[in-house]
Amino acid sequence: MTLRLGTRGSALALAQSRHVAERVTALTGERVELVEIVTAGDRSDQPVQQLGVGVFVSALRDALAAKEIDFAVHSYKDLPTAGVGGLVIAAVPPREDPRDALVARDGLTLTELPDGATVGTGALRRVAQLAALGLPLRTVPIRGNVDTRLRKVAQGELDAVVLARAGLVRLGRADEVTEILDPMLMLPAPAQGALAVESREDLAELLRPLDDRATRAAVTAERALLAALEAGCSAPVAALAEVTEDDEIYLRGAVISVDGGYALKLSRTGTLAEAEQVGRLLANDLLEDGADHVLGVQHDPRT
Repeated sequence: MTLRLGTRGSALALAQSRHVAERVTALTGERVELVEIVTAGDRSDQPVQQLGVGVFVSALRDALAAKEIDFAVHSYKDLPTAGVGGLVIAAVPPREDPRDALVARDGLTLTELPDGATVGTGALRRVAQLAALGLPLRTVPIRGNVDTRLRKVAQGELDAVVLARAGLVRLGRADEVTEILDPMLMLPAPAQGALAVESREDLAELLRPLDDRATRAAVTAERALLAALEAGCSAPVAALAEVTEDDEIYLRGAVISVDGGYALKLSRTGTLAEAEQVGRLLANDLLEDGADHVLGVQHDPRT
């Protein structure tokens, strides 16, 4: 039996999918072949927030539903919070480092960049948090794969870019990072650094050995917060859940206005079994403290 794994064609997507394919073969003995799928996000150079939530996953899900592929690998942070009938997240492999990373010219750190330095990022969350730091930097919208973004720094078009460290690690380019950004300064996107292995329900049990219990609980809490805030993957919402050895979850969440003038950060704790509830409750805390004014959602205090 040969399983068909659907993947985007970018270097990062292929690296992630090859890693999962190797794990599937090692754990199940099944052979896996990669099937490249072109998504709407790959065909456009518009900013992600204009393209909409799920722009990188809808074509993969269509291929799954049509049985053109057997399972797909997504960057979990790209997935809409709403599921699709007949499809399940069969496994969430162990998470890579969820933190953001700076790659700057001349080996500079964030505070060492000169006044007016240009920092490239395609995420409103990063734009908002950089602005909230009050540093005299200029953010520049940027699209393209990791190589394209790093090249803009190497060629002097930008002074720096901010990327997910996980992607750089998976591509073998972690040594180009000039600073790993502390989550106290730059809280990651919900589910950043995690992968989602999605399949039809009939194949889910076969893929279950790839699942990491702690990672699944952490991203469940983070994405429950995102869903309760009614915010998409491109909104200025950040979250990071950490799991202790005692199976406790510590979830931090933040909502930041794009200009950085409003930044609300709160936290909650709970058990692994309460992961989804912890996320929903923290979202409720954020809304009660005024996050709805930034996100434009209607808050019902009874929830």
